[in-house]
Amino acid sequence: MKITITLSTLFLLFTTNLFSQTLADLKLKPKEIPKGYIASDGNICITPQVCTFYNDIETYSNIVGKVKSKAIQNFKRKGDSGSIMYFEFEHTFKGDRFLQGLLWGKDGQPTDEHPEEYIANGKFLIIWNLHADSLLKEKSEAKAANLLQ
Repeated sequence: MKITITLSTLFLLFTTNLFSQTLADLKLKPKEIPKGYIASDGNICITPQVCTFYNDIETYSNIVGKVKSKAIQNFKRKGDSGSIMYFEFEHTFKGDRFLQGLLWGKDGQPTDEHPEEYIANGKFLIIWNLHADSLLKEKSEAKAANLLQ
């Protein structure tokens, strides 16, 4: 009986830690950043809408939910610069339709002029403010997909 309780407790602790992601877990670590990219200070925005959303997220809290924390990574590389924005909400992100309209307008999907893409999963939202063919975006998307399964 004691062994069963102990094993159950260990399993519960393991699975709780496994599924408790943080923004730090989602961000690219230096060794994960593709060659040629360098971190940069200041927001690098392809379009102003996404930077406005990041900078003024509290303004949109009635629509998307209350933000618990946020972080940004900015990168430069010849021919490819931009940012990856990370948000953790207190509750499940609820602003899909709003964000699609803000980012892409009536098109409802990324375009050459508005290439931003995002993933929303539970309490987490990641916006890639990078061009569609960005190697950096590809690496970050793969990491996010793996961690937010």
